[in-house]
Amino acid sequence: MQGGGSHGAFTWGVLDRILEEPWLQIEGISGTSAGAMNAAVLVSGYQQGGAEGARKALETFWRRVSDGAAYSPFRRSPLDMLLGRWTLDHSPMFMAMDLAARMFSPYDLNPRGVNPLQEILDESIDFAHLRDAPIKLFITATRVRTGQARVFRNADLSPDVLLASGCLPTLFQAVKIDGEDYWDGGYAGNPTITPLVRECTSSDTLLVQVNPVEREETPRSARDIISRLNEVAFNAPLMKELRMIALLRRAADAGSDEGRHWAEMRIHRISSEEMTKLGYSSKLNAEWAFLTMLRDEGRRSAEAFLTEHAAKIGVESSLDLDALLDGV
Repeated sequence: MQGGGSHGAFTWGVLDRILEEPWLQIEGISGTSAGAMNAAVLVSGYQQGGAEGARKALETFWRRVSDGAAYSPFRRSPLDMLLGRWTLDHSPMFMAMDLAARMFSPYDLNPRGVNPLQEILDESIDFAHLRDAPIKLFITATRVRTGQARVFRNADLSPDVLLASGCLPTLFQAVKIDGEDYWDGGYAGNPTITPLVRECTSSDTLLVQVNPVEREETPRSARDIISRLNEVAFNAPLMKELRMIALLRRAADAGSDEGRHWAEMRIHRISSEEMTKLGYSSKLNAEWAFLTMLRDEGRRSAEAFLTEHAAKIGVESSLDLDALLDGV
């Protein structure tokens, strides 16, 4: 499950629909940033009340996110509201922050390192339950010092780990864990597939993709260029792993047991064209109406996936992996 700020509410909707299907069993979840938080909340809720407990926990978490942002200065402008746009592009505070982030660091603007999600995560997740959960969690953060990924597992998880996984370096100070500083996991794995292959027996991986892989038009404005650069950077590690699976599937001999397991992976993807219409600034929009709109879009996308591809789960990939090798 990918990150993407409030766009993670789309993943909430996907999970909400998937959890209604008792024949779909979750063995492990790899998540980054908002995807990591969705994953931890789901597993914590599942431990306490099964699938319905997980659904309730996810809704409660996103409600708390919205309530916590009730007095946030990052609000839609009257013009955006009038035109029915979810973007914050014309919000005076967002415009000021966007400019300030290019001149000042979070160490200048937020010297105490306050993150409003800290309290929400404490309230929403029973981390003690995560350690014993049957669903395996793999949460990715990026080591600032080396640029490499670190994958945290159930026993390692804490609010700091989840905050590290979602730590955008232009907005928040690096999160220190075990004496090392971490930034957003999206730079190194968004999400990371490797532990799902190495530590799970299932051969079906369902990717919930929030960040668009393709854009029809070349961005022209400075803000849109930066946004597209972030999309490309955050998708690159994932695309590399998917291409490796595609290459191993073509190989006459995939090699070791692990190589064969990679080659035998069946990949499925749930995404939505509607997500490509949302600008970067809307990732900071935590209005309940926006979050529930994304949830509903996630449910619709999951429903469409199940209608078209449910019969392929356990049989074959529904994602055309060979298409990922075009031009390689």
